[in-house]
Amino acid sequence: MSLLPEAGETTVEDDNICTQAHCFHAFDALYCALTDSAPIPPDFPDEKFPLFVTWNTKSSRPGRAPRLRGCIGNFEPLPLRDGIAEYALISAFKDSRFSRIEEKELSFLECCVSLLTNFEDASSYLDWTIGTHGIYISFPDPALYPTSRSSSSASSPFSSSSFLPRFTSRRTLTATYLPDVIPAQGWDKIEAVESAMRKAGWAGPISEDTRRSVRLRRYQSAKCTVDWDDFVQWRRDNGDETI
Repeated sequence: MSLLPEAGETTVEDDNICTQAHCFHAFDALYCALTDSAPIPPDFPDEKFPLFVTWNTKSSRPGRAPRLRGCIGNFEPLPLRDGIAEYALISAFKDSRFSRIEEKELSFLECCVSLLTNFEDASSYLDWTIGTHGIYISFPDPALYPTSRSSSSASSPFSSSSFLPRFTSRRTLTATYLPDVIPAQGWDKIEAVESAMRKAGWAGPISEDTRRSVRLRRYQSAKCTVDWDDFVQWRRDNGDETI
């Protein structure tokens, strides 16, 4: 992943910035890659945004939530037409948590495109709102600095503590959660940050000092989702009678 946008970049107020057209373009990239069909040219503006493409498998049982099938993105603002198509395939074929998506799965898929906006530096690891913000955390590898004199596990959101250790290593661990992940998991803020630290690769104990070593950037997401039936209708509306 590239460096995050600076505060003020990709700042938008329009909740409809992400549309079905973006999702259809992502679905089209995957469909054409798996079937050798001709792509349909996108008709949305080629603006630049950081973005994520998520593939889910819909459950055959009513009321069951879709199951994650792949999700990868980039925090560098990308031209949407190439960026969405590229990350549609990266998330479908190169998410190391899953096997490659195959053609036989297409009819069970739904696609979500998330355009990331409104990046801000948080004043502490608790300075964000569940359900509104995604979080991007970075912190020095705790294995590479000595234990600090303060080992309290009590919540203290302030990162400016005289007891914080001096970091002697430049190795930095990073992780992110999109805004909808945290409420879906039912986490509070501390649970979300600690889960992100685990996701970043830290397997050791987590204390208040390790939490206060986190630099957190918050961001928002404009997203849209379509499923296979939506995509098939879109292809037909655009002249494909073979699908």
